[in-house]
Amino acid sequence: MTVTRLDEGGLIDRDKNLRFSWDGRSYQGFQGDTLASALMANGETVLARSFKYHRPRGIMSAGVEESGALVMVGNHAYSDPNVKATTQELYDGLIATGQNAWPSVRCDLGAVSNFFSRFLSAGFYYKTFMGLPPFEWGRGTGIWMQYEKLIRKSAGMGRMSRDFDPDTYEHSHAYCAVLVVGAGIAGIHAALSAAHSGLDVLLVEQDSELGGDLLHQGNTQKQRTEILLTLQKSDVRVLSRTTAFGLYDHGIAGLLERVTDHLPNTNVRDGLPRQRHWTVRCEQIILACGALERSFAFGHNDRPGILTASAARAYLHRYALLIGRSIVVSTTNDSAYQTAFDLSQKGASVTLLDSRTKSSADLRARAQALGIEVMAGTAPMQASGYKVITGIEIARRNCNGWSACGKLDCDSLLVSGGWSPVVHLHSHRGVKPIWNQANKCFLPGIGKEPIAVVGSAAGYWQIDECLQSGVSAGEMAAKSLGKRSQAQTMPARKPNASIVDAVYEIRVKDRQLKSFVDPQHDVTTADIRLAHQEGFVSVEHLKRYTTLGMATDQGKMSNIIGLALMAEALGKDIPSVGTTTFRPPYTPVSLGALAGRSVKAHFKPLRRTPFHQWNLDKGATMTDAGLWHRSWYFARAREGITEAYIRESATVRKTVGICDVTSLGKISVQGPDSTEFLNRIYTNAFAKLPIGKSRYGIMLRDDGIVMDDGTAWRLSENDYLVTTTTGNAGKVIVWMEELLQIRWSNLKVHVTSVTEQWAGLSVAGPKSRETIQACLAEPEQLTNQACPFMAVIETKLLTGLTCRIARISFSGEMAYEIYVPSDYATHLAEMLYAEVEKHDGCLYGLEALGTLRIEKGHVTVAELDGRTTIDDAGLGKMASENKSYIGSVLRQREAMKDDNRPRLVGIFPRDRNKTFNAGTVLCAGDNVSGLGEGWVTGATYSPALGHWIGIGFIRGGYQAWSKQYVVVADPVRQAQLDVEIVSPHMFDPSGERMHG
Repeated sequence: MTVTRLDEGGLIDRDKNLRFSWDGRSYQGFQGDTLASALMANGETVLARSFKYHRPRGIMSAGVEESGALVMVGNHAYSDPNVKATTQELYDGLIATGQNAWPSVRCDLGAVSNFFSRFLSAGFYYKTFMGLPPFEWGRGTGIWMQYEKLIRKSAGMGRMSRDFDPDTYEHSHAYCAVLVVGAGIAGIHAALSAAHSGLDVLLVEQDSELGGDLLHQGNTQKQRTEILLTLQKSDVRVLSRTTAFGLYDHGIAGLLERVTDHLPNTNVRDGLPRQRHWTVRCEQIILACGALERSFAFGHNDRPGILTASAARAYLHRYALLIGRSIVVSTTNDSAYQTAFDLSQKGASVTLLDSRTKSSADLRARAQALGIEVMAGTAPMQASGYKVITGIEIARRNCNGWSACGKLDCDSLLVSGGWSPVVHLHSHRGVKPIWNQANKCFLPGIGKEPIAVVGSAAGYWQIDECLQSGVSAGEMAAKSLGKRSQAQTMPARKPNASIVDAVYEIRVKDRQLKSFVDPQHDVTTADIRLAHQEGFVSVEHLKRYTTLGMATDQGKMSNIIGLALMAEALGKDIPSVGTTTFRPPYTPVSLGALAGRSVKAHFKPLRRTPFHQWNLDKGATMTDAGLWHRSWYFARAREGITEAYIRESATVRKTVGICDVTSLGKISVQGPDSTEFLNRIYTNAFAKLPIGKSRYGIMLRDDGIVMDDGTAWRLSENDYLVTTTTGNAGKVIVWMEELLQIRWSNLKVHVTSVTEQWAGLSVAGPKSRETIQACLAEPEQLTNQACPFMAVIETKLLTGLTCRIARISFSGEMAYEIYVPSDYATHLAEMLYAEVEKHDGCLYGLEALGTLRIEKGHVTVAELDGRTTIDDAGLGKMASENKSYIGSVLRQREAMKDDNRPRLVGIFPRDRNKTFNAGTVLCAGDNVSGLGEGWVTGATYSPALGHWIGIGFIRGGYQAWSKQYVVVADPVRQAQLDVEIVSPHMFDPSGERMHG
């Protein structure tokens, strides 16, 4: 293929040279080039290799429909695979390479698979490997996974970098009255028409330049300039380089804006995201997405140098590239004639093959005047050449089909098999496209939502028709939104059954030719027929069995041909076969754009307690607990996590420690019916809870499974403070609000989250009372008589700051939780820590807290995991038999009361020097296979007991297994350990230290 850069013309800026590299070779292009146009201008023809057969692939189109030239752009962390060279704007310093080839796309050793293509038909990997040993020996799954690795190494497309993406991405939201997708002549006029009526209009265009097909016509640049000047003076907001990739419910559209993909990886990008993901909410949508020119199937129609006719016209008028010197144009319709005229006028020798026996006399006369030979009733039967086309064999139509009739030499072949309106976005709304026999294409169906389709996307082919359809859609949008307008009806289409010939494949009897339907995935016409023979009669099954139209294509180029061939095999027409379902995204969307800024530390919302910086200053290592950042452990010199948490938990048992517990959910429950409300949601009785007391309670779901546990403090007659676990705080308050708004709307109760209002510290250990008393203005309020276990008081610190103190213990020691307004968190921490140090106490984190609670047998979300009943957790006595509460009925189901259900237990290793892990399986000693008898939810070294301990569940509980042989099986680490089942209350079971 001889490509010539013309000395003048096009929309490129010849004064701005851009350097780039392709497969290690340095080249130059111009501002305004795409990577595809720049590579062709530098003589590169083979840019990729196909998915399965590794056949050479060149450029086949000029837009997003490209299915051949998929390349790797960038290197190292900036590498981006499967980029369409036709849409990648050229920039200075761009680095691009071929993919799916070794050592290069020019000479790919993987091409050997092409010689075995007859054995690699659709579904070959299933049929071949399922029939090989050792599948026959009953070892199918494992062996298949080994075969799969080999298949994936030989097939596939590009490779993702394993480095962290250095680019940034953004999420943005926008609102408009009218969203117009596509800035061709129809879209621009629709936007102008709607804006003229006073509507807020957003116009989006996937290209870097506005104008649509006007960019690709030599005589329309003045018209385009005038339209763009009018648009610039209007109030229309415009987003170029922005693809509408999906339409969703309630007028929501997903857009992807390529902000810096066209800029070098230098400081030019600094401060700017690579891409921006837009969520747009609108009242009306106008789709002006245009139409795509399709090809048809014939022998070796995947050769480099075979393009669509419209692509050659685009490269000529936009990029000043003459695609070949000896050119054959093959068409089934009138549109390719103008391409032939334009190429001939630029000096190319053009031969035009028209599959129709009759065509426009005017077009034939114009062709004759330019010296273009028109061969009626002919089409290419087979392309010659390997890495580039060198000629074609042609076929002539007769009463029996097609027959060979000669050869032509050429250096490029341009094909036009008709046009397919882009109905993808409209189909996202569940609207089935309708087959139009006159134009041999699917047109958008009729939907119920305020979405209009205009221009060639709606089957209007002439410029004046497209313009009028856009204006009408804008006026109708204004009328439907109550704006003053002169609403017009859509123009009538002018179909002509003789314009498009129904040619989808050129097949000559007794000639076995490899004709491609989907050149990206190497799907041939033979594959379509094979799928039919093997019973895949549904188009959805056809797509999945053959991989037709998958990946980046999504049916843009291959869909119609595949449907036509399936219809032929079934003896039906295309409408009867139907189409595959178009789903978002229309074009690929990067994972980075979907994630936005939600990466690394921002992967999820991060909440910090008021003690956060104070904890860090004291040497804390932080960890995630739900959405909260909490102190994990406080390591001293030469300590790791193990040494630190063992020291911390031992210190709490010996003297005193303080721990940040601010993240516990805190909900204020107020109102005349607040007591009744709590009595209904907790399993235990709350009706007679005295003022100044707190009570531990369990909440069940409707199905009787435990939802959460926590405490409720009665501060006054109608005022409670409810605490929840850190992870379930949001769930619990949403649930409470649902109950009050939907189920019990008659109750006079108000709930408010006050989690962030109060900063809380737990002070635990034998010296906890003395520590706190030293900080109080009235220390006598904290005596055992004045503040017994589960009491709640409100008092003042020495500095006069009011605080709330509850005598609650999660550690099994005498302990208190003390709360102050969050603004005074550091003040409280410094005061308490000064006293803690006097008793040789310490700060402790979540790891030590976990050790303390496991020793005591207290449960957390690790045990209350959505499968646990109140009896499973050993808290059945807290379920009242004298009242009704949520879950009280369904918890009585037979399966829930089964004595053989897994129950909470403690676990000791028989050899006290051994260790085991959480997540391991508890098995009967004589059977360590299968699912086992239970599982371990937590394991730790216990300083109080002097060895490793665990907590978990086992069928029947402690009584059933106290004298039986049990093994902890760890299949992941291929280890197992003999253990004994003990009571979950492994430390101070009588609670003397806690009540002290």
